[in-house]
Amino acid sequence: MKLDWRLILVIVLSLGLMVSCDKAEEDEDTAFQTLTKYMVENDLDATTVVADWTVAASAVTGNEANYFIVDIRSAAKYAEGHIPSAVNSSYADILTTVEAQNTNDLPVVVACYSGQSAAHAVVALRLSGYTDAKTLLFGMSSWASKFDSWTNSCASIGVGHANWSTDAAPALMSDNDEPIINTNYKDGAAILAQQVDSLLTKGFQGTAAATILDVPENYQIVNYWGLTDYDHYGHIDGAYQVTPGTLKIADNGLDILDPTQTIATYCWTGQTSSMMTAWLSAVGYNATSLKNGANAMIYSTLEAHKWGALTADLPME
Repeated sequence: MKLDWRLILVIVLSLGLMVSCDKAEEDEDTAFQTLTKYMVENDLDATTVVADWTVAASAVTGNEANYFIVDIRSAAKYAEGHIPSAVNSSYADILTTVEAQNTNDLPVVVACYSGQSAAHAVVALRLSGYTDAKTLLFGMSSWASKFDSWTNSCASIGVGHANWSTDAAPALMSDNDEPIINTNYKDGAAILAQQVDSLLTKGFQGTAAATILDVPENYQIVNYWGLTDYDHYGHIDGAYQVTPGTLKIADNGLDILDPTQTIATYCWTGQTSSMMTAWLSAVGYNATSLKNGANAMIYSTLEAHKWGALTADLPME
Protein backbone atom coordinates (compact mmCIF):
# COMPACT_ATOMS: atom_id res chain seq x y z
CA MET A 1 0.00 0.00 0.00
CA LYS A 2 1.35 3.39 -0.92
CA LEU A 3 1.42 5.87 1.94
CA ASP A 4 0.47 9.44 1.27
CA TRP A 5 3.41 11.71 2.21
CA ARG A 6 0.94 14.09 3.82
CA LEU A 7 -0.24 11.31 6.12
CA ILE A 8 3.34 10.49 7.01
CA LEU A 9 4.01 14.16 7.80
CA VAL A 10 0.95 14.31 10.06
CA ILE A 11 2.10 11.21 11.95
CA VAL A 12 5.63 12.56 12.38
CA LEU A 13 4.39 15.94 13.59
CA SER A 14 1.95 14.27 15.99
CA LEU A 15 4.67 12.10 17.47
CA GLY A 16 6.91 15.13 17.82
CA LEU A 17 4.13 17.04 19.58
CA MET A 18 3.55 14.14 21.97
CA VAL A 19 7.26 13.98 22.84
CA SER A 20 7.35 17.74 23.26
CA CYS A 21 4.35 17.66 25.62
CA ASP A 22 5.86 14.83 27.64
CA LYS A 23 9.13 16.77 27.92
CA ALA A 24 7.25 19.92 28.99
CA GLU A 25 5.44 17.94 31.68
CA GLU A 26 8.76 16.53 32.88
CA ASP A 27 10.26 20.01 33.06
CA GLU A 28 7.29 21.61 34.83
CA ASP A 29 7.95 22.36 38.51
CA THR A 30 5.94 20.56 41.14
CA ALA A 31 3.82 22.63 43.52
CA PHE A 32 6.48 22.12 46.21
CA GLN A 33 9.22 23.36 43.90
CA THR A 34 7.17 26.37 42.81
CA LEU A 35 6.35 27.21 46.41
CA THR A 36 9.88 26.85 47.76
CA LYS A 37 11.41 28.82 44.90
CA TYR A 38 8.97 31.64 45.65
CA MET A 39 9.78 31.49 49.35
CA VAL A 40 13.54 31.67 48.78
CA GLU A 41 13.12 34.55 46.31
CA ASN A 42 11.03 36.44 48.87
CA ASP A 43 13.27 35.77 51.88
CA LEU A 44 10.86 33.36 53.53
CA ASP A 45 13.24 30.49 54.19
CA ALA A 46 13.25 29.12 57.73
CA THR A 47 16.45 30.96 58.62
CA THR A 48 14.59 34.25 58.17
CA VAL A 49 11.10 33.32 59.37
CA VAL A 50 12.42 31.63 62.52
CA ALA A 51 14.71 34.47 63.59
CA ASP A 52 14.28 37.26 66.14
CA TRP A 53 10.67 36.23 66.68
CA THR A 54 10.13 36.64 70.44
CA VAL A 55 9.69 39.64 72.68
CA ALA A 56 9.80 39.48 76.48
CA ALA A 57 7.01 40.81 78.68
CA SER A 58 9.51 43.23 80.23
CA ALA A 59 10.01 44.87 76.82
CA VAL A 60 6.29 45.18 76.11
CA THR A 61 4.98 46.45 79.45
CA GLY A 62 4.87 50.23 79.49
CA ASN A 63 5.40 50.27 75.72
CA GLU A 64 2.09 48.77 74.66
CA ALA A 65 1.35 51.73 72.37
CA ASN A 66 4.32 50.74 70.22
CA TYR A 67 2.77 47.38 69.32
CA PHE A 68 -0.43 45.95 67.92
CA ILE A 69 -1.04 43.22 70.50
CA VAL A 70 -3.30 40.29 69.64
CA ASP A 71 -4.42 37.94 72.41
CA ILE A 72 -5.49 34.60 70.90
CA ARG A 73 -6.69 33.02 74.14
CA SER A 74 -10.37 32.29 74.64
CA ALA A 75 -12.73 35.22 75.05
CA ALA A 76 -13.33 34.13 78.65
CA LYS A 77 -9.62 34.20 79.55
CA TYR A 78 -9.20 37.52 77.75
CA ALA A 79 -12.06 38.95 79.82
CA GLU A 80 -10.34 37.80 83.02
CA GLY A 81 -7.40 40.04 82.22
CA HIS A 82 -5.22 41.01 79.28
CA ILE A 83 -2.35 43.25 78.27
CA PRO A 84 -3.46 46.89 78.04
CA SER A 85 -4.68 47.73 74.50
CA ALA A 86 -4.56 44.06 73.37
CA VAL A 87 -7.36 42.94 71.06
CA ASN A 88 -8.87 39.47 71.24
CA SER A 89 -8.90 37.19 68.21
CA SER A 90 -9.13 33.50 67.53
CA TYR A 91 -6.05 31.81 66.15
CA ALA A 92 -7.91 31.01 62.92
CA ASP A 93 -8.93 34.64 62.36
CA ILE A 94 -5.65 36.35 63.23
CA LEU A 95 -4.85 37.45 59.68
CA THR A 96 -8.29 39.00 59.28
CA THR A 97 -7.97 40.72 62.67
CA VAL A 98 -4.57 42.21 61.90
CA GLU A 99 -5.57 43.32 58.40
CA ALA A 100 -8.74 45.00 59.65
CA GLN A 101 -7.61 46.56 62.92
CA ASN A 102 -3.89 47.31 62.70
CA THR A 103 -4.58 50.61 61.00
CA ASN A 104 -1.31 52.20 62.19
CA ASP A 105 0.76 49.31 60.77
CA LEU A 106 2.44 48.66 64.13
CA PRO A 107 4.66 45.63 64.79
CA VAL A 108 2.41 42.73 65.80
CA VAL A 109 2.86 40.86 69.08
CA VAL A 110 0.83 37.68 69.58
CA ALA A 111 0.02 36.49 73.09
CA CYS A 112 -1.36 33.07 73.96
CA TYR A 113 -1.22 30.86 77.08
CA SER A 114 2.36 29.57 76.85
CA GLY A 115 3.95 31.07 73.73
CA GLN A 116 3.47 27.91 71.68
CA SER A 117 0.25 28.43 69.72
CA ALA A 118 1.25 32.09 69.28
CA ALA A 119 4.40 30.86 67.53
CA HIS A 120 2.23 29.11 64.94
CA ALA A 121 0.29 32.33 64.46
CA VAL A 122 3.47 34.36 64.05
CA VAL A 123 4.64 32.04 61.25
CA ALA A 124 1.32 32.55 59.48
CA LEU A 125 1.72 36.32 59.86
CA ARG A 126 5.34 36.38 58.72
CA LEU A 127 4.55 34.27 55.67
CA SER A 128 1.73 36.71 54.87
CA GLY A 129 3.87 39.85 54.84
CA TYR A 130 3.97 40.80 58.54
CA THR A 131 7.66 40.05 58.78
CA ASP A 132 8.17 41.86 62.10
CA ALA A 133 5.46 39.91 63.96
CA LYS A 134 6.62 38.40 67.25
CA THR A 135 5.47 36.05 69.97
CA LEU A 136 5.16 37.14 73.58
CA LEU A 137 7.80 34.86 75.12
CA PHE A 138 6.15 32.24 77.36
CA GLY A 139 2.78 33.81 76.59
CA MET A 140 0.53 35.25 79.27
CA SER A 141 2.25 32.96 81.77
CA SER A 142 5.03 35.56 81.71
CA TRP A 143 2.62 38.43 82.38
CA ALA A 144 0.50 37.38 85.33
CA SER A 145 0.80 34.48 87.78
CA LYS A 146 -2.94 33.81 87.58
CA PHE A 147 -2.40 32.72 83.99
CA ASP A 148 0.65 30.53 84.66
CA SER A 149 0.22 27.43 82.49
CA TRP A 150 3.91 26.57 82.59
CA THR A 151 4.63 25.48 86.15
CA ASN A 152 2.30 22.50 86.02
CA SER A 153 3.57 21.56 82.55
CA CYS A 154 7.18 21.10 83.65
CA ALA A 155 8.06 17.47 84.34
CA SER A 156 10.88 14.93 84.29
CA ILE A 157 9.18 11.95 82.68
CA GLY A 158 12.21 11.40 80.45
CA VAL A 159 14.59 10.88 83.36
CA GLY A 160 15.08 7.14 83.62
CA HIS A 161 12.62 6.47 80.79
CA ALA A 162 13.45 3.47 78.61
CA ASN A 163 13.23 5.65 75.50
CA TRP A 164 15.55 8.38 76.77
CA SER A 165 18.90 7.60 75.18
CA THR A 166 22.54 8.63 75.39
CA ASP A 167 23.49 6.95 72.11
CA ALA A 168 25.37 8.87 69.44
CA ALA A 169 23.22 10.78 66.99
CA PRO A 170 22.04 8.65 64.06
CA ALA A 171 23.28 9.71 60.64
CA LEU A 172 20.92 12.11 58.94
CA MET A 173 18.94 10.78 56.02
CA SER A 174 19.33 12.37 52.59
CA ASP A 175 17.67 12.52 49.19
CA ASN A 176 14.17 11.93 50.51
CA ASP A 177 11.27 12.64 48.21
CA GLU A 178 9.66 16.05 48.44
CA PRO A 179 6.20 16.41 50.01
CA ILE A 180 3.19 16.45 47.72
CA ILE A 181 1.14 19.65 47.88
CA ASN A 182 -2.38 19.28 46.52
CA THR A 183 -3.32 22.50 44.77
CA ASN A 184 -4.76 23.85 41.56
CA TYR A 185 -2.56 26.94 41.74
CA LYS A 186 0.52 27.38 39.58
CA ASP A 187 1.77 30.59 41.20
CA GLY A 188 4.03 30.51 44.24
CA ALA A 189 2.24 33.33 46.05
CA ALA A 190 -1.14 31.66 45.60
CA ILE A 191 0.18 28.29 46.78
CA LEU A 192 1.69 29.93 49.87
CA ALA A 193 -1.59 31.70 50.65
CA GLN A 194 -3.36 28.34 50.40
CA GLN A 195 -0.83 26.71 52.74
CA VAL A 196 -1.11 29.51 55.30
CA ASP A 197 -4.90 29.23 55.21
CA SER A 198 -4.57 25.49 55.83
CA LEU A 199 -2.17 26.17 58.71
CA LEU A 200 -4.68 28.47 60.38
CA THR A 201 -7.60 26.14 59.71
CA LYS A 202 -5.89 23.09 61.25
CA GLY A 203 -4.93 24.93 64.43
CA PHE A 204 -1.92 24.41 66.66
CA GLN A 205 -0.13 21.15 65.81
CA GLY A 206 1.29 19.93 69.11
CA THR A 207 1.71 16.53 70.73
CA ALA A 208 2.17 15.74 74.42
CA ALA A 209 5.70 14.77 75.41
CA ALA A 210 4.58 11.44 76.88
CA THR A 211 2.91 10.42 73.62
CA ILE A 212 6.10 10.88 71.61
CA LEU A 213 8.39 9.53 74.32
CA ASP A 214 6.36 6.33 74.69
CA VAL A 215 6.27 5.49 70.96
CA PRO A 216 9.13 7.34 69.24
CA GLU A 217 9.03 4.87 66.34
CA ASN A 218 5.78 6.49 65.21
CA TYR A 219 7.62 9.68 64.27
CA GLN A 220 10.68 11.03 62.56
CA ILE A 221 11.97 12.94 65.56
CA VAL A 222 14.07 16.06 65.16
CA ASN A 223 16.06 17.25 68.16
CA TYR A 224 16.52 20.97 67.54
CA TRP A 225 19.60 21.54 69.72
CA GLY A 226 23.29 21.86 69.10
CA LEU A 227 25.30 18.64 69.18
CA THR A 228 26.96 19.52 72.51
CA ASP A 229 23.60 19.69 74.29
CA TYR A 230 22.34 16.60 72.48
CA ASP A 231 25.30 14.64 73.85
CA HIS A 232 25.20 16.26 77.29
CA TYR A 233 21.54 15.74 78.13
CA GLY A 234 20.71 12.73 76.03
CA HIS A 235 17.69 12.62 73.77
CA ILE A 236 14.59 10.70 72.74
CA ASP A 237 15.62 7.35 71.32
CA GLY A 238 16.25 7.60 67.58
CA ALA A 239 16.00 11.40 67.46
CA TYR A 240 18.06 13.06 64.77
CA GLN A 241 20.23 15.96 65.91
CA VAL A 242 19.54 18.94 63.65
CA THR A 243 21.42 22.11 64.49
CA PRO A 244 19.12 25.16 64.36
CA GLY A 245 19.53 27.03 61.10
CA THR A 246 20.25 23.98 58.95
CA LEU A 247 16.66 22.86 58.42
CA LYS A 248 15.85 25.11 55.48
CA ILE A 249 15.11 25.19 51.77
CA ALA A 250 18.55 26.41 50.79
CA ASP A 251 21.32 23.83 50.37
CA ASN A 252 18.68 21.06 50.15
CA GLY A 253 18.35 21.25 53.91
CA LEU A 254 14.90 19.63 53.83
CA ASP A 255 15.88 16.42 52.09
CA ILE A 256 16.70 14.85 55.46
CA LEU A 257 12.95 14.77 56.18
CA ASP A 258 10.71 11.87 55.20
CA PRO A 259 7.39 13.26 53.89
CA THR A 260 5.66 9.93 54.56
CA GLN A 261 6.22 10.28 58.31
CA THR A 262 5.02 12.70 60.97
CA ILE A 263 7.92 15.01 61.73
CA ALA A 264 8.07 15.60 65.50
CA THR A 265 10.33 18.49 66.42
CA TYR A 266 11.39 19.36 69.95
CA CYS A 267 13.48 22.12 71.52
CA TRP A 268 13.83 23.49 75.06
CA THR A 269 10.38 24.97 75.64
CA GLY A 270 8.29 24.00 72.63
CA GLN A 271 8.25 27.57 71.34
CA THR A 272 10.98 27.32 68.71
CA SER A 273 9.78 23.86 67.70
CA SER A 274 6.30 25.34 67.27
CA MET A 275 7.74 27.89 64.85
CA MET A 276 9.53 25.15 62.91
CA THR A 277 6.45 22.92 62.92
CA ALA A 278 4.29 25.70 61.49
CA TRP A 279 6.88 26.53 58.83
CA LEU A 280 7.31 22.86 57.86
CA SER A 281 3.53 22.48 57.66
CA ALA A 282 3.39 25.47 55.33
CA VAL A 283 5.84 23.84 52.92
CA GLY A 284 3.89 20.58 52.87
CA TYR A 285 5.15 18.31 55.65
CA ASN A 286 3.04 16.57 58.27
CA ALA A 287 4.66 18.06 61.37
CA THR A 288 3.99 18.34 65.08
CA SER A 289 5.69 20.13 67.97
CA LEU A 290 6.49 18.33 71.21
CA LYS A 291 4.60 20.43 73.76
CA ASN A 292 6.74 22.30 76.30
CA GLY A 293 9.92 20.73 74.93
CA ALA A 294 12.66 19.55 77.29
CA ASN A 295 10.90 21.31 80.16
CA ALA A 296 8.21 18.63 79.93
CA MET A 297 10.71 15.75 79.87
CA ILE A 298 13.91 16.49 81.81
CA TYR A 299 13.08 19.63 83.79
CA SER A 300 14.94 18.48 86.92
CA THR A 301 18.21 17.99 85.01
CA LEU A 302 18.15 21.16 82.92
CA GLU A 303 20.89 23.65 83.72
CA ALA A 304 19.41 26.40 81.54
CA HIS A 305 16.36 27.13 79.35
CA LYS A 306 14.10 26.41 82.33
CA TRP A 307 10.75 27.98 83.10
CA GLY A 308 10.75 30.00 86.29
CA ALA A 309 7.60 31.16 88.05
CA LEU A 310 6.87 34.90 88.14
CA THR A 311 7.93 37.01 91.08
CA ALA A 312 5.73 39.97 90.12
CA ASP A 313 2.62 40.51 88.00
CA LEU A 314 2.42 43.14 85.26
CA PRO A 315 -0.50 45.59 84.75
CA MET A 316 -3.60 44.29 82.97
CA GLU A 317 -6.96 45.54 81.81
